[in-house]
Amino acid sequence: MKRNTVDVITLGCSKNLVDSEKLMRQLQANGFQVTHDSDNPSGEIVVINTCGFIGDAKEESINTILEFCQAKEEGRIKKVYVMGCLSERYLKELEEEIPQVDKYYGKFDWPALLSDLGKAYCPECRAERCLTTPAHYAYLKISEGCSRRCAYCAIPIITGHHVSRPMEEILDEVRLLVAQGVKEFQLIAQELTYYGMDICKKQLLPELVERMSEISGVEWIRLHYGYPANFPMDLLRVMRERKNVCAYMDIALQHISDQMLDRMHRHVSKEETCRLIEHFRREVPGIHLRTTFMVGFPGETDEDFEELKAFVKWARFDRMGAFAYSEEEGTYSAEHYPDDVPMEVKQARLDELMDIQQRISAELNEQKVGQVLRVVIDRREGDYYVGRTEFDSPEVDPEVLIDAREAVLEIGEFYEVRITSAEEFDLYASLSDE
Repeated sequence: MKRNTVDVITLGCSKNLVDSEKLMRQLQANGFQVTHDSDNPSGEIVVINTCGFIGDAKEESINTILEFCQAKEEGRIKKVYVMGCLSERYLKELEEEIPQVDKYYGKFDWPALLSDLGKAYCPECRAERCLTTPAHYAYLKISEGCSRRCAYCAIPIITGHHVSRPMEEILDEVRLLVAQGVKEFQLIAQELTYYGMDICKKQLLPELVERMSEISGVEWIRLHYGYPANFPMDLLRVMRERKNVCAYMDIALQHISDQMLDRMHRHVSKEETCRLIEHFRREVPGIHLRTTFMVGFPGETDEDFEELKAFVKWARFDRMGAFAYSEEEGTYSAEHYPDDVPMEVKQARLDELMDIQQRISAELNEQKVGQVLRVVIDRREGDYYVGRTEFDSPEVDPEVLIDAREAVLEIGEFYEVRITSAEEFDLYASLSDE
């Protein structure tokens, strides 16, 4: 057991990861050695940053807490602290059910952990983070919470209303990260397109992205988690005009049937959604769209699902995820709709939808063969360098593999490559001689 060492474990989304990185910097500033997601945690203290979004995530968080409580009982660690979304939502229940944890903290009160360790919060380090990603890219969280109130979603219950970060604070953080060597930024929020509405009743995302793009050293900006209703169309102009704003949009649509969209409280129609997708592709030629769908929402009929399948075939999304509805206590749907789609039907629909997308993804990947694309190199793995194009976000999207015997490449650098072959999820490439 290493004295004065803290192991931070992050579960859930990239927004949680940013919180962990901020905590790690504070711990470091107070003299602790810090590791993140270690395969073999060996410090005196473990801090678990939990997720509480859906059933599977909650189960993973609870199992992780129990695992480290067991390690504490066996004397392998001294203290276990828990923070994040799960403890924000179920603080009292967790304190009663798993009292072996030394203390629980909510999503926003983790700075109190420093005080409980006998340390002080370092205001000078407020904007700083210990990056857990490769040094050339970072996640940039521009807001907290969500004001959309979709019928199925527990996020507003956990995080509260949307709160935008001040624009100058975000831009200062970008400059700080660029000075540390970061070249690529993944903009994240529970809902990006609402940014600014709570500050000045105006969508400020286009202005923020445009100002970010003007900062020297920013090579790529990629946008995650937009919302289709009242989309800020000026963002497409920025994306088209600025070369360092990736032609990529992650916009969760959830469903396409008007009946489902209405029951989900999505405040958008099928017709509006189709027009939006056409507008994206007209305004930003070559844009890659990532989306997410939910199957098995209460009241989803076979006809609703057939409509969704037909839409996926029509839209031909470049990247798509899907998940089965799980009832979350406290949400509108849990309180007003019976969970009436059997689990086996949900799973069958999920499998069928993903099979359709798998074929689409393979066809779209095949179309890239012969193209010359710019890639950033993330790592070397065995005989290959592994990179990504502007259309690929870390962890979730396809990767580009380049034979390491061809040349020596630098991690974090950009190269022009020609795509030589394609698989379902990955592309193979050689350095371009153009």
